[in-house]
Amino acid sequence: MDWDKLRIFHAVADAGSLTHAGDALHLSQSAVSRQIRALEEALGTTLFHRHARGLILTEQGELLFEATSTMAKKLDSAAARIRDSEEEVFGELRVTTTVGFGTLWLAPRLVKLYERYPELKIDLLLEERVLDLPMREADVAIRMKEPAQADLIRKRLLNIKMRLYASPQYLERAGRPHRLEDLAKHRLICQNPATPQVSAGAQLVQQILAQEVHSTLTVNNYFGVLQGVLNHIGIGVLPDYLTVDFPALERVLPEIESIEVPVFLAYPEELRQSRRVTAFRDFVQEEISAYRRQQTGDLIGD
Repeated sequence: MDWDKLRIFHAVADAGSLTHAGDALHLSQSAVSRQIRALEEALGTTLFHRHARGLILTEQGELLFEATSTMAKKLDSAAARIRDSEEEVFGELRVTTTVGFGTLWLAPRLVKLYERYPELKIDLLLEERVLDLPMREADVAIRMKEPAQADLIRKRLLNIKMRLYASPQYLERAGRPHRLEDLAKHRLICQNPATPQVSAGAQLVQQILAQEVHSTLTVNNYFGVLQGVLNHIGIGVLPDYLTVDFPALERVLPEIESIEVPVFLAYPEELRQSRRVTAFRDFVQEEISAYRRQQTGDLIGD
């Protein structure tokens, strides 16, 4: 099969337009159209439905586009590895993690990575959905569970727990609870148990809500929960990695906490030699080590 025709087909399918594909490929619309017709003749099938508003893939076209998309990702991966020199780290790195960990722990620390590698381009994908690393939906993942996908290199970074925190101002105004039952008299800030999240956090929230808490503020991510706590709205269920960066938070009911949640860093086997991935992995591990030292120092200070 003609690789050049496949490249043109992929561009047309991606753009949904001969004109837009031609602009991206620096070809005339008629040249693109000729190549598509030639590919359809070679395959003996129709790849696009032609409409006034653009092109729509046929069922056969969708099958071919799925194949060319996989090819394009593999080629992008190979090109990225080739571009990575032995001395420099540059280009795009797609990192996926949860909204909470990405906004509250990772993003504030990335300035150090950019200072080290100013030409690095990070695309931070924050969502609870687990992206498919072997299919290159992302290059590196930091997740709150061990990845189940095959052909991944994985590294356990740390264990975290969900705990109860409040601001000193809130506790001074509303009083400090001494028993789990006392939470019924306080406002709870948490993720809705039905929201996609770490199961350990959802279980802890359900345990607390069973105390018939009269007032709640539910948010769909930990960043929002933290803002509620910092603004003295109530007692929040938050991951314990926040205590280093927000030392003013006071822990409430220390005996109440979730089970341990493992945090893993993972990336595809094929990116083992990528300078970008190695640089990011080493940076995260350094920051985790610094976080642990600071956490230990805070515990000794207490």
